[in-house]
Amino acid sequence: MSRVILSPQHPLSAGLTGESRLVRAYRGERSDTTPVWFMRQAGRSLPEYRDLRVGTRMLDACLDPAMASEITLQPVRRHRVDAGIFFSDIVVPLKLVGVDVEIQPGRGPVFGRGYADAAGVAELTAVDPARLDAASVPITEAVQRTIAELETTDNGSGTATPLIGFAGAPFTLAAYLAEGGPSKDHLAARTLMHADPGAWRALMEWTAELTGRFLRTQVLAGASAAQLFDSWAGALSLSDYETHVAPASAKALAHVHDLEYETTDASGAAVTRAVPVVHFGVGTGELLGAMHGIGVDTVGVDYRVPLDIAAARVGAGVPLQGNLDPALLGAPWPVLQAAVRDVLARGEAAPAHVFNLGHGVPPETDPTVLTRVVELVHEAGA
Repeated sequence: MSRVILSPQHPLSAGLTGESRLVRAYRGERSDTTPVWFMRQAGRSLPEYRDLRVGTRMLDACLDPAMASEITLQPVRRHRVDAGIFFSDIVVPLKLVGVDVEIQPGRGPVFGRGYADAAGVAELTAVDPARLDAASVPITEAVQRTIAELETTDNGSGTATPLIGFAGAPFTLAAYLAEGGPSKDHLAARTLMHADPGAWRALMEWTAELTGRFLRTQVLAGASAAQLFDSWAGALSLSDYETHVAPASAKALAHVHDLEYETTDASGAAVTRAVPVVHFGVGTGELLGAMHGIGVDTVGVDYRVPLDIAAARVGAGVPLQGNLDPALLGAPWPVLQAAVRDVLARGEAAPAHVFNLGHGVPPETDPTVLTRVVELVHEAGA
């Protein structure tokens, strides 16, 4: 694979984020303290987000560069987290290439039809994923707006705050597409996987190409790391994941694996480094080793598996991200404080640790609690 060197103006190349707590942790190094950010840190838990979103549909907000940037920045300003996570949705690339999808409040992504048979898959995959490149101007602009602000935002680490690019994994996209919307068991996708392996493979290759391009767009525009979310991979057996899903996830990440930046190490010697890649899934305790095996630097762990056990499952030398149970954000402070310290202690089993939740921030969370958790992680993780 040929390598692509990021522009000298990219935050990693320009020396703005390459030595940040987050990026150092993703390459397996510990710094002055444990970095922390939260999945879904930008969203309904923040009153400023709710005020901004009044009268604007979710996908419209994602495709408004000024609004998407502002929403991404809100939790960075409020909580002083160690990273911004780009405000978007996994179905945005589908929307951009013309797939009929909307996000219904209280339900999630709903499609004009399901794609659970060969005819449906053929119709969908007739759309060239390369169309996304020309349609991604709002994404590029939103990322560029965001990093322009983040470059002046110091959370106490002495570096600019990095932005993490975001995309849904091919299986999660395929699960929604097959069902035509949300599902509790993803039965339509799992049935297609075995009933028509050829159609399934075509669907997965298409979603991999689309979501990989979406992730690459964000990195080229200035994101300092890339994270692939597989929200529904926990519905799969290890065998099905390895056979029918992992190859597509690897193909998606190939769109960022060739991206590198030139910098200097601590001694001043010139080095070339790859953009760090993270993979997270929900309910994937039995899949952690296979998820690392698709070619990622850091593995995100949900709240069901303690980090010291996760470290043993992924193998030596792998940084971990996670994994406080989001339910604990509503517990009394002494209970939450003890849980945060326990996660930090178990995270010492990995060469480096990025503190996060084991899933997203619940909408009803008191934002002052999140700020307090960030302060505790920075203090206790020093």
